[in-house]
Amino acid sequence: MDGYDFHTVSLSISRLAVFYGEHRETISTSITLTLLFRPVGAIIFGLAGDLYGRKWPMIANLVLIALLQLLTAYCNTFRDFLVVRAIFGIGMGGIWGNAASMGLENMPVDSRGFFSGILQQGYALGYLIAAVFNLFVVPASPHSFKSLFYIGAGLTLAVAIARLFFPESKQFLEQRERARQNPELQVSGTQKVKAFQKDLKKILKAHWKLCLYACVLMALFNSMSHTSQDLYPTYMQQTKGFTPEMASKATIIAKTGAIVGGAFAGYYSQFFGRRATIMVATMCGAALIPLWILPSSFGSLVAGSFLIQFCVQGAWGVIPIHLNELAPPQFRASFPGITYQVGNMISSPMAQIGSVISESWHIQVWIEDDDGGHWETRPDYARTMAAMMSVIFVFTCVWTACGSEAKGTRFELARVAGEEDIQDAKLKDVDNEEAGEDGGKGEVQFREAAPKA
Repeated sequence: MDGYDFHTVSLSISRLAVFYGEHRETISTSITLTLLFRPVGAIIFGLAGDLYGRKWPMIANLVLIALLQLLTAYCNTFRDFLVVRAIFGIGMGGIWGNAASMGLENMPVDSRGFFSGILQQGYALGYLIAAVFNLFVVPASPHSFKSLFYIGAGLTLAVAIARLFFPESKQFLEQRERARQNPELQVSGTQKVKAFQKDLKKILKAHWKLCLYACVLMALFNSMSHTSQDLYPTYMQQTKGFTPEMASKATIIAKTGAIVGGAFAGYYSQFFGRRATIMVATMCGAALIPLWILPSSFGSLVAGSFLIQFCVQGAWGVIPIHLNELAPPQFRASFPGITYQVGNMISSPMAQIGSVISESWHIQVWIEDDDGGHWETRPDYARTMAAMMSVIFVFTCVWTACGSEAKGTRFELARVAGEEDIQDAKLKDVDNEEAGEDGGKGEVQFREAAPKA
C-alpha cells in the first residue's frame, strides 16, 4: 500500500498543477518533501519494531497513512497540500523496515531471494493498482484525482485491520516465552529501553562503516527508481504527446515488467549472489536506455519501459534480503528501514531536478488535430531522464561491487535487541549476590577461628 499511496501524486502531477494553479515542477516539490521526511518515520517505527515487536508499530503506521491520504484529498490550498504530504512521508517511512524484516524471517533460507523479489514488488504492484484506478476510475469520477486518495485511505485502513488477525514476529514470541519461563529475565519498561539503547550504541560503534555504505547504496537505488518512475507519466504526456490515459496504460505495462523482473532477479540471486545479480541488472538497464527514450510509437516506447523496469526492479528485488543479511540481526527493522529511507532522503531532489531541467530543455512534437496536425514545443523529459539514468546505473553497479554480502545468514535465530544485555546484567547481579554471601561467610569463619588460634 505504500507504493500505491506514494504514487497517487506522481500519477496526478498534471491534474494537480491545474487544480492548484501551479507549474508541474512546483507540484513535484511535494514528492521531494515526502522523501525528505521518510527517514523520520523509519527511525520512529523501525526502532519501535525492534524494541516492542513488528505487529503493533505496523498497525499504528498503517492507520496514520490512511488518515493522511484522506487529509490529502481535502487540501484546498497548495500550502496545506505540501504540509500533509511532508507528514505523509513520516508515515510512509516506517512501513518498509518492519514489513521486510517480518516477511523474510518466516521464509525458508533457500527461498529468501525469490520471496525478497516478490516482497519488494509489492511497491510496484501498488503503483500498478494506482495506475489502473487512474486510467478507469479517475476520468469517470466527479472527484477527479481525489478519488485516488479516497481509495488509498480505504485500502490502507483495510490492510491495518487485516494485520490484527496475524501473529507477532516469531523472534519476539520466543523472547516473551523465554521471559515467561525465566522470571529473572522479566524487567520493567525502563530497564528494557536502557538495555536496548546500550545494544544500539554498541552496534553503531561496531558497524558505522556498514551504515554509511548502505546509506549510499540506497541513495543510488532510490535515485534509480525515482528518476525512472516518478516523472514517467509526465514524460509520456509532455514529451511524447500521449494522453493521460495512454500514459497510464504505459505505466501499467512498465510495472508489469517491474514485478516480473523483481521476482526473476531475486530468485537467481540465490544462486549467483546478491551483488552479482544487482550488477548484471544495472548494466543491462544502461544498455536499454535508447529503446526507452528514442522511439516515437507507443508500442516501442512501452516495450522499452517494460525492459527498463524489469532491470530497475530486478536490482531492487534483491535489496530486502541483501539488507536484512547485512544488518545486525537484532536490528533488522531499523537498520534496513533507516538506511533505505536515508537513501530516499538523499535522492529526494531527483524528481524535482529532473522536472526543472526538462522544463528548460525543449523539443518539437507533432500533435494531430482536426486540421491534420501541427508542431508544438514541449519540455524534453527524454533527454534529461536518459542522461540521469545512465550515470545512476553505472554508479550503482560500481558501488555495489565495492561492498560485501552475507548470503544465507540465519538472522531469524538471533535474540531480540537488548535481551542479551538484560541476561548479562541479571547474571552479574546473581554473581554479586553470591559473592556477597560468600564474603559474609568468610568473615564469620575468620572471627570464629581467631580465638582458637
